[in-house]
Amino acid sequence: MSRIAGRFQQLAAQGRKALVPYIVVGDPEMALTVPLMHALVAAGADIIELGVPFSDPMSEGPVIQKAHERALANGARLRDALDMVQSFREQDAETPVVLMGYANPVEHMGHGVFADRAAMAGVDGLLTVDIPPEEVAAVNAELHRVGMDNIFLIAPTTPSARIKAIVEQASGFVYYVALKGVTGAGNLDAADVAEHLTRIRTHTQLPLAVGFGIKDAASARLVGASADGVVVGSALVDCIARAASEGADHDGLLQAASALVAEIREGLDGIAP
Repeated sequence: MSRIAGRFQQLAAQGRKALVPYIVVGDPEMALTVPLMHALVAAGADIIELGVPFSDPMSEGPVIQKAHERALANGARLRDALDMVQSFREQDAETPVVLMGYANPVEHMGHGVFADRAAMAGVDGLLTVDIPPEEVAAVNAELHRVGMDNIFLIAPTTPSARIKAIVEQASGFVYYVALKGVTGAGNLDAADVAEHLTRIRTHTQLPLAVGFGIKDAASARLVGASADGVVVGSALVDCIARAASEGADHDGLLQAASALVAEIREGLDGIAP
């Protein structure tokens, strides 16, 4: 059993929901990423999602696009993400880590080389926004070879036949995009999310995590009632960026991020079993 599957199984047994915070590797500083990962875990994160900096992050809204730009300006690349996971693993061998990004860096490194390096570093899963299920066979073969999960997005507009095709290739969990549009856009409709999750569950028993639009404890609680977990990205990245713009030092940045994650953790834990 993968670390991701084990974590969701453990949480389900406890009647709790997974909290998956997203940060971008190298934003706002290279030296902050690993301490930030540890701080997020201490604040209540169950799985860490690391954004791999990319020049054309097409699914991202302006907040995360700017984070990618800052990270690239700091020199952050895929190899740095792998190094940081390896460093994180020196103190934390339990928390699952997912790399989220785009096909180009993985293709450039080579599927086999990436899989070997990622597994050695301690990466548990990969989510590549722009690799559809029709084109995933090559990378899936390498990920499965080293025991890594491949996580897919499903959108509100995804038809049932395509949901079936996606979940047949997926493992670990499925990431449901709660909003039409880019990260950080729009307002959540909890009833609509619940309806779509029910439809997805007719095709898979994989855990379903919901992202795009989780901003605070209230939105996490609303969505978490029907989901197995929530992903918080833009709100957290923006929280860190605002603290940095106000001149916060490293401790201040860690405290700002931890406070938001702890608030959302409290919201999720308030959901009745």
